[in-house]
Amino acid sequence: MPASIYERLVSAFSDFEIIDTHEHLPPEKVRVARKVDVFTLFGHYTREDLVSAGLSPADYVRIQDPELPLEYRWQLFAPYLEHIRYGSYARPAFIAAKEFYGFDTIDEKTFIPLSEAMQKANKPGIYHRVLREKCKIWKALTCEGRTDYEGDLFAPVMWMHRLAEIRTWDKMQLRAAELNERVNTLDDYLQVMEKGLLDWKAQGVVGFKMTSRAFGQPNRAEAFSAFERLRTGAEKELPELNPLWDFLLDEMLKLCAKHDLTVAVHAGVWGDFRTIEPTQMIPIFQRRPETRFDLYHAGMPYVRETGVIGKNFPNVWLNLCWDHIVSPKMTCSFLDEWLDLVPTNKIFAFGGDYIRPVEKVYGHLVMARENIAKVLAGRVEEGLMSEEEAVAVAKKWFYDNPKAVYRL
Repeated sequence: MPASIYERLVSAFSDFEIIDTHEHLPPEKVRVARKVDVFTLFGHYTREDLVSAGLSPADYVRIQDPELPLEYRWQLFAPYLEHIRYGSYARPAFIAAKEFYGFDTIDEKTFIPLSEAMQKANKPGIYHRVLREKCKIWKALTCEGRTDYEGDLFAPVMWMHRLAEIRTWDKMQLRAAELNERVNTLDDYLQVMEKGLLDWKAQGVVGFKMTSRAFGQPNRAEAFSAFERLRTGAEKELPELNPLWDFLLDEMLKLCAKHDLTVAVHAGVWGDFRTIEPTQMIPIFQRRPETRFDLYHAGMPYVRETGVIGKNFPNVWLNLCWDHIVSPKMTCSFLDEWLDLVPTNKIFAFGGDYIRPVEKVYGHLVMARENIAKVLAGRVEEGLMSEEEAVAVAKKWFYDNPKAVYRL
């Protein structure tokens, strides 16, 4: 029986080199220094499903404590595994268990030998085996607040707030001292920000990450007033959103454009997602047309608004990092709409978005290939593009677009 269009597309995508546009992976030395077991595969995002299903946060902490007996932790975990087993957060764990360790499932019969196999494999070279050999990842952008990565696999993205969000005088002086500087005036601190940005760029940083918030318009006079209140001690700490943050953020966005760095923007999904929805960024996108913005997570659940943003603003690209494991169905649905809305050079296909369970990056990538193949196969079947054109579009999304935008 001949392979379907979908199957042929998945096969073609499996040969691509990949740019993984978003991870939180620490250097490999951090991973291999820690004990790992089956519960490593249920760290990070599956925590939210486990707690949502009824597991107490305290028991989740116990499950992740390798010093506690494995059997005891399994007893805490097993009842809730049945509730999350069929969800898309859990699927990468099952894919990883099979692909890397040869276990078809994770249950009371396999959790001990799986844990033993994981610990045995937890040694230098695991990142190369998983990310380069299995995933074919050429470059992974990682936002872990550090630059001490060995080799050429990772390109760091640093947090914008490390330089721009200043709420106390002591924090301002600490940031300056890290660069062997001292701040007396607002202009002094603007020079510190540029020096810090250039120092990180020299260490391989390719961008800065911020979060969508209800920022105000930058106003130098109001920022100066807030700065002076901190300098004189009239105010010990500024509120979370304040005129100094608005002003310094805008200056950082100018610096990113000046020094050819991309700005990643977290929007949607997490916590009270109403406070970080993507349309709050529109005034900033309008004000800083010279700055490149990478809008994360499709702004889920505000996926239509995000699509229209990508359509209307030449300086905004749309990133599917995290989305494939939040909801494959939602991702396929909005991506099909985006093909109508958004130029194909404006979309990034994949970012694993994991911290410790590097094996799950592969599981997430499998799901990303499936989702994108489903959408593009539908277009081919409708006669809207050829199979060759579908492969070319997917290559843009998985590799060409992020390479160009991040200047990799």
